[in-house]
Amino acid sequence: MTQSDSSGEPSGRHGGHDGGLSVAELIARSRTATQGPALPSRRSRRAEAEPEAELSVASPEAEVLTEPLVDVGPEPVLATRHLSVVPPVEALPEPGEILVPKPARAGRNLPAAIGVGLGLGAAVLATLSLYRPSFVYLVVAAIALATYELVTAIATVEARAPLVPLLAGAAAMQAAAWFRGPEGLVGAFLLTALGLFIWRLADGAAGYLRDVGASALVALYVPFLAGFAALLVHPSDGAARIIIFILVVVCSDTGGYAAGVLLGRHPMAPTVSPKKSWEGLVGSLIAGAIGGTLMMTLCFHHAWWQGVLFGLALVVTATLGDLGESMLKRDLGIKDMGRVLPGHGGIMDRLDSLLPCAPVAYLLLAAFLR
Repeated sequence: MTQSDSSGEPSGRHGGHDGGLSVAELIARSRTATQGPALPSRRSRRAEAEPEAELSVASPEAEVLTEPLVDVGPEPVLATRHLSVVPPVEALPEPGEILVPKPARAGRNLPAAIGVGLGLGAAVLATLSLYRPSFVYLVVAAIALATYELVTAIATVEARAPLVPLLAGAAAMQAAAWFRGPEGLVGAFLLTALGLFIWRLADGAAGYLRDVGASALVALYVPFLAGFAALLVHPSDGAARIIIFILVVVCSDTGGYAAGVLLGRHPMAPTVSPKKSWEGLVGSLIAGAIGGTLMMTLCFHHAWWQGVLFGLALVVTATLGDLGESMLKRDLGIKDMGRVLPGHGGIMDRLDSLLPCAPVAYLLLAAFLR
């Protein structure tokens, strides 16, 4: 049975003076009365805190940032997060200044290259003026170092060129060229090649063709071509022949270098030597022709056109020799053959133009100065 009060409204377990509220509603109302208003949700508090956080981060003097984390008790607990001070964007260096330094257009240490070039020229002039046969000793020393550099470079592709017979053959070729002339030079080269083939037999058959091919290339490229310098210096006017030979090659390198740096726009062989340009080749031709003409007319008193022809022939040969050595270095995956000469690289990097020009200079001067 239900009980009623005097007003006629039901009372008891499911009714009473609370307007018919359930037990759960009565419990919730009692909690609200004792704990106060409900706390805002985490999302709402974070949305209210975001403007303050953005303001703190944007300020360059910001050091700390407070952010409510979790609901513990009636009041939110604030956590402290430390931030580093970020300088203004204007104070930061440009990315290109850090990651991509601008290289020098010259591409090498020009003062060191000039100093080394002058030193080598002084050594050549000293040997020619004091005792002419001593120039051959200088050639032997230079090609010994160049042979060592080339043998070491070839070893990077696992081609073994024996150094001992190559050095012995190099000295023999220079001596044969001085004492026996062109026939002696050719004979010494053939004997050196035969000695290389026999020397390699002791290491077995594996890689024999590769090794003897590399050895023959070194013997032909360095000491055999250098033997023509010994042939040039042998006559009575040999000092002047060496000077015109070296001077025209130097004019070619200098004129091509200057024109390439100042005017170079069209690469001549981008896959082999990206820094060589057609404008540089024109500069080499002009400088070589001028140097050949001056030397031929002033030193030998011959026709000017012979000097022009001599200069142009050596410029073309020097350019091809430079490209040939660049091709070798590309194939071997190296930049320079050595580091003996500051600003130049190795001895081989200086002889790359002189070596192929030596036989051309010998043949032309032998024809012009008869």
